Amino acid sequence: MPKAFNKLSSRQQNILRFMDRYMRKFGYPPTIREIGEATDINSTSVVNYNLNKLVDAGYLERSDRVSRGLRLIAEIPGMTTKVMPSIEPSRIPLIGTIVASEPAEMPGDTGQYFDEEDLIDVPVSLLSGNDPAQVYALKVKGNSMMDAMIQEGDIVIMRQQDTAEKGDMVAVWLPERGETTLKYYHPEGKQIRLQPAHPTMDPIFVPSHNCEIRGRVLSVFRQL
Repeated sequence: MPKAFNKLSSRQQNILRFMDRYMRKFGYPPTIREIGEATDINSTSVVNYNLNKLVDAGYLERSDRVSRGLRLIAEIPGMTTKVMPSIEPSRIPLIGTIVASEPAEMPGDTGQYFDEEDLIDVPVSLLSGNDPAQVYALKVKGNSMMDAMIQEGDIVIMRQQDTAEKGDMVAVWLPERGETTLKYYHPEGKQIRLQPAHPTMDPIFVPSHNCEIRGRVLSVFRQL
């Protein structure tokens, strides 16, 4: 049984409330730095200390392999985020980098073989209930999606698919440009608007026939 919520320190209560709000909004856990900024804790070591105390108290599960490897495993007063059971991480292929160059090779059939060095451990909560066999990862180069909290060096978890809904964040291959890019997808008549999440970057407009969807973003995390 988790420790009684009212027995936690005010800092620990604030951390749990922030995590609940954040995960409800974005669908994945915050980083240590984001937790510190939101709860007025200037030191990452102090954030770490309190996170470990919350693990000991039975409210969190934590993976040291990834910076967003946090999961709420006990309810808090007013909580709306679904509590997930403790599950071992899934192993999915990191198949390349999403950059403006040749496209990364996309995963093939479910039975496609990947070397051990190509696989990374990902918390099951970041797969959003998808079959791991249909999920792959790409490393991001560039900061065009910074306002979506995706920075250079982050890893995006992708669901393999060739269609998308308006507003989905997708990885696309642009054959006529010879480029890959990660953007929000907005079909507009016979063209596609690929919208960055950056205050100074303009959208990319391409003909529909020159936009091949390779996957939809499920979540993002940073490797330590």
